[in-house]
Amino acid sequence: MTVHRMDHVGIVVDDLAAAVAFFVELGLELEGEATVGGQWADDLLGLTGVRADMAVVRTPDGHSRVELSTFRSPTTTLAAPNTPVNIPGIPRLTFVVDDVENVLDRLRAHGAELVGTLARYEDICRYAYVRGPDGVLLGLVEELL
Repeated sequence: MTVHRMDHVGIVVDDLAAAVAFFVELGLELEGEATVGGQWADDLLGLTGVRADMAVVRTPDGHSRVELSTFRSPTTTLAAPNTPVNIPGIPRLTFVVDDVENVLDRLRAHGAELVGTLARYEDICRYAYVRGPDGVLLGLVEELL
């Protein structure tokens, strides 16, 4: 076997505190925070002078984690793409939630914007896409079965 498990998804954000608050409001739990840098980080990322703050949040079941990071250096002037959900290579994270409308209302207070509409797929689920911090796309699924 080559892959043992998926460890985490990493997302670069401008405002780390706001991103952590957003994911905590969604229901994830803060696992830890750190500042990283040095030659190993430069080598890993192919950048020079890396200094980044990061936080890891995990799902309540402990099986999935999201690494959120913001770079103090080097800085960039490029913004995250705000493209349609059908553009190849645009990632989205999908979470199963208890009450999708309640989650939408709570996340809107943290800047989330609904991409389309809250849709119902037969008697199987209710599903919505939202844009969170820095344009991160999230799928929210409420299972009906």
